[in-house]
Amino acid sequence: MYSNRVTLKVLVISIGLIIGLTSLVYTELLVDELRLREYDQIDFFAKVQAKLASMGAEDNADVTFLLMEVIKGNDLIPVILADENGIPISSKNIKIPKGLNVAEQQDFLMREIEDMKKDYEPIRIDFANGEIQYIYYADSNLVSNLRFAPIIQLSVLGILALTAYLVFSTSRRAEQNQVWAGLAKETAHQLGTPISSLVAWIEYFKTDEDFDQSIIEELQKDVTRLEMITQRFSNIGSEPVLKPVNLEPSVRGALDYMSKRISSKVKLGVHYEIDSPVEVNVSLPLFEWVIENLCRNAVDAMNGVGELNVYIGLTQHKTGVQIDVKDTGKGIPKNKISKVFNPGYTTKKRGWGLGLTLVKRIIEEYHKGRIYILESVPGEGTTFRIVLPIVV
Repeated sequence: MYSNRVTLKVLVISIGLIIGLTSLVYTELLVDELRLREYDQIDFFAKVQAKLASMGAEDNADVTFLLMEVIKGNDLIPVILADENGIPISSKNIKIPKGLNVAEQQDFLMREIEDMKKDYEPIRIDFANGEIQYIYYADSNLVSNLRFAPIIQLSVLGILALTAYLVFSTSRRAEQNQVWAGLAKETAHQLGTPISSLVAWIEYFKTDEDFDQSIIEELQKDVTRLEMITQRFSNIGSEPVLKPVNLEPSVRGALDYMSKRISSKVKLGVHYEIDSPVEVNVSLPLFEWVIENLCRNAVDAMNGVGELNVYIGLTQHKTGVQIDVKDTGKGIPKNKISKVFNPGYTTKKRGWGLGLTLVKRIIEEYHKGRIYILESVPGEGTTFRIVLPIVV
């Protein structure tokens, strides 16, 4: 399921859209049916009026009164009875604002008539004496509200689904964090014994005058590095301590350490492009691990041949420091760029694909910064950019 999560998401969204569209179509059919029934009811009123008129009533006012008695049975449909000039005679189910005098009420009803004419043609009534009246009407509140029912329904379901997803994701993330923290601490514990053994061997080699001391120095650096890595693993799961530092020495130190442990055909460079030193709050062990991880990935992408440069500068508004790690490797295809930080993504034959995932978490969760791919061109190289806020 995890490997096919994108397909599953598309499937769930598709099913949701089908349900939503079905609900909207079905509601629209119900609305059309109700509209037809309401039209039939108004048309019935008009026929009653015409029938009463054909009975030879001497007073049209009395005929109109009888018609309004019939219309009183209508409790839903907004109706206005008007003469041939569009002057309202009477109305039903029209909410007339309070406090209006007779003239203002007439003006209000005439404006309602104009709105009704936009949706439905009025029903004409011809009296026997040649007089003409019109019945204007609009959708009832039931029809109007029914149109919004599926939208409200889908919105509620969407909110419930989103809430459930967030709760599930948070719970799953918390469980994963506990697993990784436990694994990291156990790894740090297991590394303790071989590191102690290496320290003892270094001390033994120091007593041998014929042993190359330069090798001992490099071995000591490796042991120191292993001790630092052990400390990093043991601190995973704990809130890191951030201190204001200048990043240049840390970046140079990381690349100096790598320079003697990678192919000599890879040229390394650090370019500090800030006029005066600035500080950012970082956990040095974690930040150095981020730089090492990005540089190691870059060296692998170049297959041991190429250039790796790290540029340290200020952001456009000078509120943060940006670190660009640029290589001349094989690059990343556009359709893969969005996946490089996902757990399990890797282009190597060996490895779990967790390096960039941890890098992203360290930068964004622990240091409140950002990391993203600034540029990547297949066959030319990739540039990762880290942005960290400056200490004010």
